[in-house]
Amino acid sequence: MTFEPSASRNRLVLVVYTAAIFVSALLLFSVQPLFTKMVLPRLGGSPAVWSVAMVFFQSLLLAGYAYAHLLMKLNSRVVPVVVHLVLLVVALLTLPLSIKSGWGEPPTSGYAVWLLGLFAVSIGLPFFALAANNPLLQAWFVRTGHPNGPDPYFLYASSNIGSFLALLSYPVLLEPMFTLRTQNLIWTGGYGLLIVLIAGCGVLLLRSPAYAAALNMQVDDVDAPAPSWPRWARWIFLAAVPSGLLIAVTAHISTDVAAAPLLWVLPLSLYLLTWVLVFQSRPLLPHKWMLLAQPLAIAGVVVLLAVGGEQNLLLTLGGHQLCFFIIAMACHGELARTRPAAKYLTGFYVALSFGGMVGGLFAGLIAPFTFSWIAEYPILLALAALCRPGGAERLPRWSGWYWPFLAVLAVALIAPSYSAGDVFNWFVDHRVWVISAVGVLSALLALTLDADRWKIFATVVVALVVLRAYPSDDGRVETVRSFFGVHKIVVTPNGQYHVLMHGTTIHGAEKFKNDDGTPVTGRPEPISYYHKDGGIGRAITAMRERKGAPLKVAVIGLGSGTLTCASQPGEDWRFFEIDQSMVDTARDPKYFTYIQNCEPNLKPVIGDARLTFAKEPDGVYDLIIVDAYSSDAIPIHLATEEAMAIYKQKLAPQGAVVMHVSNRHLELASVVVGIADANDMKSWVYSEDSGRDNEYIFSTSVVVSAREEADVGKLASSDVWTETDADEKQRVWTDDYSNVLGAVYRRLRDGEQ
Repeated sequence: MTFEPSASRNRLVLVVYTAAIFVSALLLFSVQPLFTKMVLPRLGGSPAVWSVAMVFFQSLLLAGYAYAHLLMKLNSRVVPVVVHLVLLVVALLTLPLSIKSGWGEPPTSGYAVWLLGLFAVSIGLPFFALAANNPLLQAWFVRTGHPNGPDPYFLYASSNIGSFLALLSYPVLLEPMFTLRTQNLIWTGGYGLLIVLIAGCGVLLLRSPAYAAALNMQVDDVDAPAPSWPRWARWIFLAAVPSGLLIAVTAHISTDVAAAPLLWVLPLSLYLLTWVLVFQSRPLLPHKWMLLAQPLAIAGVVVLLAVGGEQNLLLTLGGHQLCFFIIAMACHGELARTRPAAKYLTGFYVALSFGGMVGGLFAGLIAPFTFSWIAEYPILLALAALCRPGGAERLPRWSGWYWPFLAVLAVALIAPSYSAGDVFNWFVDHRVWVISAVGVLSALLALTLDADRWKIFATVVVALVVLRAYPSDDGRVETVRSFFGVHKIVVTPNGQYHVLMHGTTIHGAEKFKNDDGTPVTGRPEPISYYHKDGGIGRAITAMRERKGAPLKVAVIGLGSGTLTCASQPGEDWRFFEIDQSMVDTARDPKYFTYIQNCEPNLKPVIGDARLTFAKEPDGVYDLIIVDAYSSDAIPIHLATEEAMAIYKQKLAPQGAVVMHVSNRHLELASVVVGIADANDMKSWVYSEDSGRDNEYIFSTSVVVSAREEADVGKLASSDVWTETDADEKQRVWTDDYSNVLGAVYRRLRDGEQ
């Protein structure tokens, strides 16, 4: 007797399994931005927190896939169902999500290892249980006897649609609408729903006759040989390159272009979208198209890197992410094309997750400690050329001459970088065209000659070496990399200015030579955002005149140390800084001399200011200056109602808080006015263009908040300061709620003031 499942039963199986996999993926990828946002305040909102979180999630994904693989090796249908349901219920008992006690304050070093431990003890068990669901449920689906069982990979697309929607909906819907606590409760409720759905999947599996479940497997037993070890290695490599590129391109746009936190989630969304598209039964974007476009995408990134990030911000960001999408589509398309039969499904997913972990470890943990710049991006870009399938070359007789040609070309292009003559200057002046030409050459090799992937790889390497040999920055550049980002110290061509940069954002500058070329002597004058005629300088002067005595000042954020020279004899200035490498850079007189000349005995307090500043005595500071925004990524926890309450608590009876809110992507003045109003404080806003950018004296946006109008002295009656009331329609930012998207919208709506 042959078992023929009814059409209604098949529909039920398909609906329940698809729903379970979809909800599981939705939970799996919504917990990433949710919990990472809970952790960010512990480490200053650094983009590296996201990179380390990605490494943790990829590693635990591998553990979950391996667990599913081993569970399905058991010669039983009941045991995997029971074991997994028990695991899910035990994990449910650890919810709602929270940072475990004992992990509230980070160490002074070893942040990455500490973060991995924090994630493991706080959300390790529920995430591990979720990570196993995708391969496990697909393996169960095969054994239900459903007609689509022999090729269950379409369920992987369902999984990634859930992941994709989770990531996009978080910044657009969940974050603006709900507090962290409400988000947490919604997520916990979703976890409970998932257990019910998976229990339903288990019941449908166990109620399927054994011989029907075996029917799908028997087809594979006859037709499917075991994958070879080179095939396993190829799968791992194809998964590792786009996974590493995901973190590398995120680091690049956060460091060298613009560090707007919303951008962190976009590359991951595109990465997940590629998985959705390649595992469709009829791909929307055929794989052969992606293989044709991939060399153009690689060349496109080479051109974008040569041009740099300051030409057109949106075009540059869109270009990097479009090229990343095409490269990932080509790599993942190869994985889909070479996927094994259903009997090897769980092992295949283990290989994918292992490759993902390897790529993540390289880009997220190894590279930041190995390179002083975002070197992982060009390295992985070159390796992407090796992800192309092998094949016969067109015109093999002529292509054999390519290797000596490339060697001569490499020497001709790179050798001038070791000199300082006319040839070197010509290459510097025409660097974009030269680098772009070599990058385009790699694409032409692939498209016209169908060249061997190693030749394409080597050509891309030459283009990237030339890119590094002739940097785009005017003047001499040195880079310093830490957990908190990559800082560039740029010495302008004539040596007149030393400039501290994070990405394309200037964070401090010092004038070393006068306009006539003579050295600047004496006490350095604060410039950039801290000039005496700017918002911060005016606020300091007003408070000093109001008090009529030496000030006691707290400064959150050291930068190049400029504000050390804003102090006067007899005053007590205390600095708080999270990044030790920033302190070391500011102290080094070959970079900046502010500290050496104005505060040689400076002993800044190291650590996140929300934790360290809270330990300061109450009621002692005449002025608190919050200037801790790294590039255009903001540590949100320093701009909340609770943060302002701490500042107010530390203020002397007639003290004031100055918050520097200059930002290209976010409108933050109204945020500060709102959190001050929530603490019964009045606020005045300063926003004025200096018109002196060529002197490295920039326009600034500053908000001063105080208990009473008299506390800010003549500033309250100044024409350039505007007393501003809180917007009743705008929700106040708290530790439990923030709306970054709203701040982006206001900046786009109102423009830069």
